[in-house]
This record gives sequence, C-alpha cells and structure tokens, in this order.
Amino acid sequence: MAAITLGVSTVKPLGDRVFVKVNPSEDKTAGGILLPDVAKEKPQVGEIVAVGLGKRNDDGSRAEPDIKVGDQVLYSKYSGTDVKLGTDDYVLLSEKDILAIVS
Repeated sequence: MAAITLGVSTVKPLGDRVFVKVNPSEDKTAGGILLPDVAKEKPQVGEIVAVGLGKRNDDGSRAEPDIKVGDQVLYSKYSGTDVKLGTDDYVLLSEKDILAIVS
C-alpha cells in the first residue's frame, strides 16, 4: 500500500480513530548485519499523536477512548492508512486496531 503524502501541519482524527507516529525500523539485526530498505519490516509500534472524540454509542453518547496522546502502542500489522508528513511516517487507524499500550 502506498503512503499518502500530506502538506498540512495538523491532523485531527474523527470518531474512534487515532493518529500514530511510527517508530523508525531497525537498521541492523541483533548480530550487527545492516539491513537494506527493502528488507525492513513495517514497524508495529508508535506513539499516539492525536485521538478522536471516541466511538458513538447507539444512544448518541460517545465512548471515551482507552488511549491518550503520548501513549506508546502496539497495533495490527496491516491496519490503518499510511501517511507521510514531511520526513515522518504516521498511520491513521481505528482504536480497535490497537492491540496494547507498551512502555
């Protein structure tokens, strides 16, 4: 999937979506072997940069998100939409695609 490149300064997710800054992938293995760009896997860990208002319930109220800005999270490998802002990589995904908060 190709990344979307945006020329904006802020992104505000809607509903139960979150905007995650992707942590950079490793440049070399534990044994010290340098990896070319094509051999690197897409990282699954990132930092929450922005959070939507939450999912709307059947009665019209909003469910409070379980995560907050600044949390380090582990998310599903093939979820969300890849976004590139400047030189940084981000992913826009639903809160349900977040598997865990990591520290």
